[in-house]
Amino acid sequence: MAAAAAFCRSPLAWLFALAAALFFFSWYLLLDSAAGPAAARRPNQWLRAGGGRRPGGPGRKCDPAEALLRVFMYDLPPEFHFGLLDWKPPGFGGGVWPDVRDGVPDYPGGLNLQHSIEYWLTLDLLASEQGAPTPCAAARVRHAADADVVFVPFFASLSFNRHSRVVPPARDSEDRALQRRLLEFLAARPEWRRTGGRDHVVLAHHPNGMLDARYRFWPCVFVLCDFGRYPPSVANLDKDVIAPYRHLVSNFANDTAGYDDRPTLLYFQGAIYRKDVSILLLTHLV
Repeated sequence: MAAAAAFCRSPLAWLFALAAALFFFSWYLLLDSAAGPAAARRPNQWLRAGGGRRPGGPGRKCDPAEALLRVFMYDLPPEFHFGLLDWKPPGFGGGVWPDVRDGVPDYPGGLNLQHSIEYWLTLDLLASEQGAPTPCAAARVRHAADADVVFVPFFASLSFNRHSRVVPPARDSEDRALQRRLLEFLAARPEWRRTGGRDHVVLAHHPNGMLDARYRFWPCVFVLCDFGRYPPSVANLDKDVIAPYRHLVSNFANDTAGYDDRPTLLYFQGAIYRKDVSILLLTHLV
């Protein structure tokens, strides 16, 4: 009991525990996206095919009280997320999110897939609220006071890949402009001002994603591919999560089992620093 009380009193330990929980959730979805190029090209089929992995029947929403992680997600304008995939809200006042029960914008293939974690995590949170099939490891809540973490749904990797070049007559890239508008949005939010961003989760999986804004996001929990281009004062193992590139996750030799046949994650192999490889053993994952 004394040890548990000491743990609860330690803000660093509390934050690391939340980050670790987010990692398990994010890795689950990352492996799901790595099930094969066909799955990534047909996200709507992925959502519908996943019904066997969530409790209850189709159309039932996730219960936040039963989720491992309760997440408050900002309703950012589409220009920060699915608008980068040329999605537009249907009709007048159609909202900022697609209805994932009916279909979602396709994510580009090729090298884009290795940084697609921002897309899959956002889809999973939407599915938890809308009632599409999802593991329910994390559930979206509508009030920040009920949440463990605050999720910032900016597709930073996609923004860099598509809009990092300056298009004349503009003097700056659209990617940098989006980062500035994101900072302005967050600065005006009471959720950000309450904690200074310390309970916010920011995805910057591409090494060059959030290139300008990352120094303002140093209190946040980053989800990164590695720490190679971040100073320790901005990103470090005390608070952040490493989600390795999907192509580093290989199958076992002579193993034909599909993803759905593997209910337990034993370990992952990922780069903590760029061009280096490390092994993290997950000894307490059930």
